[in-house]
Amino acid sequence: MTDIKIRIDAKEIITQKDRFILDVARENNIDIPAICHEPELERFGGCRLCIVEIINKGRSKIDTACSTRVYDGMEVQTKSDAIIKKRRQVLQLLLDSHPNDCLTCQKAGACLLQKYAYEYDVKFRNHEGSKREEVYDLSSPYILKDNAKCILCGKCVRVCAQIEERSILSFADRGYDSYIACDLGNDFANSYCISCNRCVSVCPVGALLDKRKIGKVREFEGEKKTVKCKVCEFGCNFEVHSKNGNNLAVTAKKPTEGRPLCLKGRMMTELMYLDEPDSPYMKVQGDFIESDFLTITGFKKAFQKMQELESKEG
Repeated sequence: MTDIKIRIDAKEIITQKDRFILDVARENNIDIPAICHEPELERFGGCRLCIVEIINKGRSKIDTACSTRVYDGMEVQTKSDAIIKKRRQVLQLLLDSHPNDCLTCQKAGACLLQKYAYEYDVKFRNHEGSKREEVYDLSSPYILKDNAKCILCGKCVRVCAQIEERSILSFADRGYDSYIACDLGNDFANSYCISCNRCVSVCPVGALLDKRKIGKVREFEGEKKTVKCKVCEFGCNFEVHSKNGNNLAVTAKKPTEGRPLCLKGRMMTELMYLDEPDSPYMKVQGDFIESDFLTITGFKKAFQKMQELESKEG
């Protein structure tokens, strides 16, 4: 690729043509806030937090760093007064529609909206305008969906669509009434969702939560250890969360490098690492029913066969 020279915040950088401003900036330790961006996902440019000022021949324009490509001689300002003001306005609009429950939210300490609101000194305020409707999907034992906290970043939709046969989530309705819907328009139980938790792993706020972790441990407490699933050759990454020496929960990490994530791998990892894993559930005709680890991991028939062979030998 052809090397080009650009300037970001007066720092001269040599990079390659057609790369995105956000990627180049972060590689050079220049922080640009972004909520809807995820390196492994299609560019979206929806949250508008990554806006920067681009100066060309004395003229400037504002554009999103995540979806704007660099060119030779480009000059970028990431922290001008105008940019800071606009980012604060974006954050204020998001908070105005968001529930003020950060103190008790399971996502506290790992929420990007919380992080950037703190960094830009933007606070909740009382207003008479609209707020997102409080609609919850509690139908799944694995995923909690809270529409009121959703900021429509689209990460869940894009990560679900990466696996062609899934594509469960999509945007529904229009304007301020937009929300994330399941494929059959109902809830997780009455959908083709397989509870892989890809959507949960990329959600930047508390709109999608791992239900089996809620109330056990939060991001800012306890310890985390990354482990690899042993069920198949993909070797998906999971995190084991522990507190006071007890392994309490397993969560899926972001599915990088094409790793698919699946419920079988998640349940096997829970079985292997948790001290007291919760009962697993499987979906049967739109209902989640309590099951057992042998069944849900697919090893029940193999275990029965082993028992038969042992009894014959014995």
